[in-house]
Amino acid sequence: MKYKVLGFLMCCLISTLSFSQQINLSQYRLGSGDVIKISVFGQSDLSLTTRVPHMGVINYPFLGDIQVVGLTASELESNIYKGLKGDYLVEPSISVTVEEYRPFFIDGEVKKSGGYPYQPGLSVDKAAALAGGYTERASRTKILIRRDISGEQKLIEAKPTDTVLPGDIVTIQQSFF
Repeated sequence: MKYKVLGFLMCCLISTLSFSQQINLSQYRLGSGDVIKISVFGQSDLSLTTRVPHMGVINYPFLGDIQVVGLTASELESNIYKGLKGDYLVEPSISVTVEEYRPFFIDGEVKKSGGYPYQPGLSVDKAAALAGGYTERASRTKILIRRDISGEQKLIEAKPTDTVLPGDIVTIQQSFF
């Protein structure tokens, strides 16, 4: 009975962890380098696909310059909806999707340091594999991720199974043994 309860709790924990990753991407904040697609149903002239520039502002038909960096896709949808409703369209149906996430970067004790395209579900181990694998001197316990959280750069101590997000800078440090 004790093992059944333990097994049940482990299943709940795993479900919670995978759900928390889904929440991360649903709450994903747009940044420079992301490619977004804005679609307005029935209005092809108002639909566009664009890479978010460094300044974080895109020029959108009828609305002009819109700040997109720091917004979620649903927040951007809402802003465009409010701007188009009334003067331009009666009840616009708008969809904003991330077509391509900004890259992540990995350096330190990996064979090919550099920037790589982000893929949902990416862990530190998978990121290292994309970079050619760990070097012989790589530490599996000394891993740092530099991440932008609410406009502020934070340094996070990570494990090989931790999630990598778009724009992260992963540093695999050297092991002494």
